[in-house]
Amino acid sequence: MKQFLIILLSVFTIGLNAQNYKTHKVKTGETIESIAKAYLVTPFDILALNPDAKTSFAPNTTLIIPNSKVKNDPIVEESKEVIDYKKHKVKRKETLYGLSKKYNVSEDDIKKANPRLYSENLRRGDRIRIPRFKTVVSKQTLSNTIRKYTVLPSEGKWRIAYKFGITVQELEDLNPDIKDVIQPGDELNVPNIANNEEKATDIAYNYYEVQPKEGFFRLKVKLGLTQEELEALNPGLAESGLKAGMVLKVPSEVEVTTTVSDEDYNVTDLRDNIINTSTKRLAVLLPFKLHRIDLDSVAEVKAMMKSDRVLSTALDFHSGVLMALDSAKYLGISTDLKVFDTENRTTETVSITSREDFSDYDAVIGPMMSKTFDRFAAEVRSDAVPVFAPLAMPSKVSGNVYQTIPDKKVLAQKMINYIKEDSTKTQVVIIADQKHKVVSNGLKKDFPTAKQLFSEVTKKGKDKGKDAYFIYPTTFEGLFKKGKNIVFLETDDTSFGSSIISLLNGLSVDDIEIVLTTTNKSRAFESKDPDNNYHLSNLKFHYATINKQYDADAANGFVSMYKSRYGLTPSKYATRGFDLTLDILLRLASSDDGLPNSDDESATEYIENKFRYAKKTFGGYVNEATYIVRYDNLKIVEVK
Repeated sequence: MKQFLIILLSVFTIGLNAQNYKTHKVKTGETIESIAKAYLVTPFDILALNPDAKTSFAPNTTLIIPNSKVKNDPIVEESKEVIDYKKHKVKRKETLYGLSKKYNVSEDDIKKANPRLYSENLRRGDRIRIPRFKTVVSKQTLSNTIRKYTVLPSEGKWRIAYKFGITVQELEDLNPDIKDVIQPGDELNVPNIANNEEKATDIAYNYYEVQPKEGFFRLKVKLGLTQEELEALNPGLAESGLKAGMVLKVPSEVEVTTTVSDEDYNVTDLRDNIINTSTKRLAVLLPFKLHRIDLDSVAEVKAMMKSDRVLSTALDFHSGVLMALDSAKYLGISTDLKVFDTENRTTETVSITSREDFSDYDAVIGPMMSKTFDRFAAEVRSDAVPVFAPLAMPSKVSGNVYQTIPDKKVLAQKMINYIKEDSTKTQVVIIADQKHKVVSNGLKKDFPTAKQLFSEVTKKGKDKGKDAYFIYPTTFEGLFKKGKNIVFLETDDTSFGSSIISLLNGLSVDDIEIVLTTTNKSRAFESKDPDNNYHLSNLKFHYATINKQYDADAANGFVSMYKSRYGLTPSKYATRGFDLTLDILLRLASSDDGLPNSDDESATEYIENKFRYAKKTFGGYVNEATYIVRYDNLKIVEVK
C-alpha cells in the first residue's frame, strides 16, 4: 500500500510538472487573494485546485497554483518605422479612405504626415505626403517587463495608465481581476520601467482616454483644446500621434467622463467613415401651418410663434436641421434639402405625397406629429424611402420607418440593469402609489430582497378605496440602513412625488445615503417647489432618458455657432434637429448604397442625442440608445 501511494504521488507530481503547475507553502499573514495576486491568477483558480482551502487554509498549508492567465512566453511584437515619404497630388473624387487602401497605410498615418488634414478636408490638387514604413520585430517576456505597483490616494485607472505610458486596456490586460473602481492600497501589475521614466500626475489636472478613431479635430470639438495645446500638455504626443486608449493630460476645467460609451455597444464617430460625398437628397416635413399666418404682419407672426407650441417646436427643429447641413458641408457632404409644410393636417400630408415623388429622396425626416407621420409613412411605403420619426412615437414601425425615440420599456430596463450592477448598494426600497402597483411588483421580481411601500387609500366617505397619495412618516422609521439605499419612486402624481422626495431628503443624513431613481421620470419629479431641485441633487436622483443636456460651461462648437447665427442658445428641439439630421447625412455618407443596415454593435452620438437602430423582426428600425443621468450640484450630468 505504501509503495502504491509513493507511485501515485510520483505520477501526480509528474502530471503537475508536465502542466507547469507550481506549489506554494502558505506563510503567516497571507490570504488566498494575496497569493492569487502574487501568481497573477484569480482566487477562484486556486480554490478550484484546492477545494479544502475553503475550510482548512492555514500557515504551512501547501497549495497547487495553476498557470497564470498572463502569458509569460516571449511575445513577438511588430512595430512600424517611417523610412521616407511619397508625394501625391490629390485627384478629383479621391478620399482619405481610398488613398489609405491604395497605399496600404491607415488614414491616421496620412493625417500624421499631413497635420492640417486633422482640421481640413482633402481637396483636389492638394499635394500631400504618404509615409512608407519598415517593420521592426522584437521579443519580450512579461517576467522582466512587469512589476507590482501600490495604488495611491486619488489615483484611478486613467492616472495610472498615464503614469506608466500605457492605455487603460493594457492596464486591464495586465490585471485580469482589476475592479471597476480601484482603491488606495490595491496592488497592480504595471510596466517595469525606471522610476525616472514614470510620468508625474497632478491632481490639478484631469485625464482623458482617447477613443477609437478620435483625431485632433474631434478632440477640439469635444474638449475645446487645439492640437498644439494638447501637445504642449503631453510631451511626446507630437512624435507618437494619437492612439486609441492613450491617456492625455488636460486642464482641470475641462470636464471628462469615465463612461464614454455604453457597455452594451461601441460608439462610432462616422466623421471618420466618410466614403460617399455625392449630394444627398433630403426632405423635411414639419407643421409650420403657414396657411394660417399673414406673412405681411410681423406682429401676427411673432404672436403666433409665442402662443403656438407646435409652430415654435417646428421652427426650433428646422433651425437645427439647417445647422446640421452647414456642419455636413464642412465635412464635404453637400445636401439638396426640400422642406414641406404639413399644416399639421392629414389631408395636406396626403396631398404632398400626391404632388411629390419621394422615391428620389435618400431620406425623409417627419412629419413631426404621430397621426400625420403614420399616414405619410404608409403613403410612401412603396417608394422604399427611409422615413425618420423625429419627435413622436409612430403607431406602427413598418419596413421603411426609423423610430428615433426609444421605447419606455428600453428606458426602464436600462435603469434596472444599472442598479443591478451597483455592487455598493446596501438595500433597495420601492415606493409606489396605488396606480403603479404593477410596476412595483415587477421591480420586486428584479430585486427579490427589496422592501415595498405603497400609498395609503381613503378608508371612509365617498372616496373610500381611492388613492390618498400619502404615506405615514412613521412608516419610514428604521427603514434605511447604513450605507447606500437605492429608492425607486414610481408615480406620476406631483403632490405625492414632492412629499416623498422632501421626506427622503430629510432622512438622508450622516452614514445613511439615499439615492433616488425611477423607471419613468414623470411630471411627479418636476414640482414647482423651489427646494425640489435641491432635494433631487441631495438624493443624487438618477433616471434614464433619451437625451442628455449639453454642458453650457464647456466648449461646444455647435452651441457657439447657433448663438452666433440666431442670437440665443439652442433649445432641446433645435439640438435634436441638428443631431438627427447630421446623423442621417453621416450614415448616408458612410455607405455607397444608401442607409446601411442596422448595426447592433455600434452607436452614434452627438450633442445631446445618440442613435443605435435595432431591426424589428417584422418591420423597420427602433433606436435603443439611451442615457443615464443624475442631478449633481443642481446640474444634470451624464452618468452612462
